[in-house]
Amino acid sequence: MSDSQAISAAVSRLYDTYPFPPEPLLDEPPPGYNWRWTWPAAYNFCTGMKPQNLDIRILDAGCGTGVGTEYLVHLNPQAHVTGIDLSAGALEVAKERCRRSGANRVEFHHLSLYDVAQLEGEFDLINCVGVLHHLPDPIRGIKALASKLAPGGLLHIFVYAELGRWEIQLMQKAISLLQGDKRGDYKDGVKVGRQVFASLPEHNRLAKREKERWSMENQRDECFADMYVHPQEIDYNVETLFELIDAAGLEFIGFSNPDYWNLERLLGKEAELIKRAEQLGERERYRLIELLDPEVTHYEFFLGRSPVAKADWLSDETLLPAIPEVSPCVQGWPSEQVFDYNYQIVTLSPAEFAFLQACDGNRTVGDILNYVELGLDGVRSLQKKQLVLLTAG
Repeated sequence: MSDSQAISAAVSRLYDTYPFPPEPLLDEPPPGYNWRWTWPAAYNFCTGMKPQNLDIRILDAGCGTGVGTEYLVHLNPQAHVTGIDLSAGALEVAKERCRRSGANRVEFHHLSLYDVAQLEGEFDLINCVGVLHHLPDPIRGIKALASKLAPGGLLHIFVYAELGRWEIQLMQKAISLLQGDKRGDYKDGVKVGRQVFASLPEHNRLAKREKERWSMENQRDECFADMYVHPQEIDYNVETLFELIDAAGLEFIGFSNPDYWNLERLLGKEAELIKRAEQLGERERYRLIELLDPEVTHYEFFLGRSPVAKADWLSDETLLPAIPEVSPCVQGWPSEQVFDYNYQIVTLSPAEFAFLQACDGNRTVGDILNYVELGLDGVRSLQKKQLVLLTAG
C-alpha cells in the first residue's frame, strides 16, 4: 500500500468511527440556509446576475454525513445533486438523512475525490467543503474536481488557514506524542485530548483558545476527533493557498467573506498606509490582511471555469431594462428590517421597501422606477447588498 493509500485508509477509518458532521437527522427540511449552497445566490455573488438555468447538476465532493448535501437538494428544487465520500459509514448516514427529510433528487457514490472522473458528465456547481486539506495530495484533488466543472460553472471550496489554527496544530502534535503506539486509535485520541484539556492550567494558551472558540461544538466527540486527532491535515496561508488555486487552472472569482478581506477595516485610519497598500498586487494585499488579523481559521472562495459571464450594471441603458427579483436568501421579508444573505440586519428605506415589493420577476427596473422614487443608484445599492437578483432585459 502506498503512503497516499495508507493516508486515505486512515481518513476513512476516522470517519467510519466518528461520522462527520454529527448534526441530528430530521424528518423535515433543515432550518435556515447557506447562500453559498443556493445556486441563484451563489451565481449572483460571483457574476452580479441571476443564472439563466436553474435545472443544473450539483456535486457535493466529500459530502460526509450529508449535511451540506441535504441543503443543496432543498435549496435548489430544480437541481439534481450527487454526493461522494471516502467513508462508507458517513455515506450511510447521508443516505438516511436525505431519505428522512425528503431530499430525493440525490444519488450517492462511495468514491474518492481522486476518482471523480468515474462520474458521468460535468457539473454546474461543485461544493467541496473541508475536504481538500485532508487529502495527501490536495493539488491532485483540486485538478480532479476542475476536470468535472462545466463551462461557466462554479467551484466552491473551504480549506483550513494556518494562522488561526496555530493552537489546534500544537494540540494535535501533543496528543500524537502522548498516544505513542496507539496513534490511529481515534477513540483513545479523543480520550487523551480531553484529559489534556482537563489538566491544563486555566490560563494556558491552548486551553483558553479551546474555551473561547471551539468548546461548544467540541462537546461532541465527532467534532473533537475531526479537529484534534485527524490523521491528515494541511493548513494554508495566502501564498500556499494560491499555489493550490493556480494548479486548478480555473479563474479565482473571490472569497465569499469579502468583508474580512477589506483592508480599510484595519488601516483605514492611516491614508498613507492605504496608499502604500494600493501599490501591492491583489494577493500581496490578501497576505497583508491575514498577517495583520491572524484570526482567520479557514478560506472559503469560488473558482469558475471560463467563460464565466459578469454583469455590469453601471450603464443606465443596461440597468433600466433589467428584471429584478428579491433574493431567495433574504429572511424576514416582507418587512423594512430583514436579514441579508449573511444574516446581517438591513434596515430598508421606504423607497427601498417599495421597490422590493414591486419586484415580481416580470416588471423591469424602469417600469418600477416610474412610480417608486428610488433612483438607479438605489437599485445598484440593493444589488450590491445581494438583496435583489437582476436578469438582463
